Amino acid sequence: MKLIRAVLPGFPEGVYGRLEVDRLELMAGSPTSTEGLTPTGQRVALSAIVRWLPPVTPVNVLCIGVNYRNHGAECEIRPPSHPALFLKATTAVIAHGEPIRLPLSHPDCVDYEAELAVVIGRTAFRVTPEEAPGYVAGYTCANDVSARDVQLQLDLQWARGKSFDTFCPLGPVLTTDLDWKNAVVEARVNGEVRQHQGACDLIFGVPELISFLSQEMTLVPGTVILTGTPGGVGMGRKPPAYLRPGDVVEVEITGIGTLRNEVVPPR
Repeated sequence: MKLIRAVLPGFPEGVYGRLEVDRLELMAGSPTSTEGLTPTGQRVALSAIVRWLPPVTPVNVLCIGVNYRNHGAECEIRPPSHPALFLKATTAVIAHGEPIRLPLSHPDCVDYEAELAVVIGRTAFRVTPEEAPGYVAGYTCANDVSARDVQLQLDLQWARGKSFDTFCPLGPVLTTDLDWKNAVVEARVNGEVRQHQGACDLIFGVPELISFLSQEMTLVPGTVILTGTPGGVGMGRKPPAYLRPGDVVEVEITGIGTLRNEVVPPR
């Protein structure tokens, strides 16, 4: 099932809808609530969407660094022995179709990172990898936008360079039954393929990440886990190819869809 969360006529705060080709069956509730989702029987045309919303409002955005071997190689970093965790601020989250705004103070080294995102639907604490799939509400596309100069040169840790406003696009849909091992993660900038890699090549797969993170950190419903990015980021190109105003970044993942965001100048 593919779920869209959007502003629709009569629903100014947004509502979930189950995608049915060119229309939505509206749903009551939330995929991360105890009650879950209930069909209302009401259907609207997909063209009725006033504005897309992120498929979830995250309570935490947990991110895994260097989780594809080819990305580690382009960054000259050895594969980690355990998942490398960092966090993005929830205020960085934007939806499909919303602009990525270059930061006024650091506009020159902003990079894209296509990622498979996992949304937690049940409270998880000390779960095993075998138990982990039962705690997943669904999957979506993510772009871990990063100001590389802030991340790697100016600060001692990554949070600020990863957390500027608009630096975490999510969407366009939440897919509840994705076979993530057979998904392909791709990033395109202005139509040019920059990243293309199967999620099966993750160093630490989805069950292992959920289990690892939940050992001493409670994963509450609405937690979003960004699982890492493949090789091909702008920083790794020769010369580096950072984002500029007018660029269009697309993150496409098999079984989910295409997250599209245009880059705009600082304000």
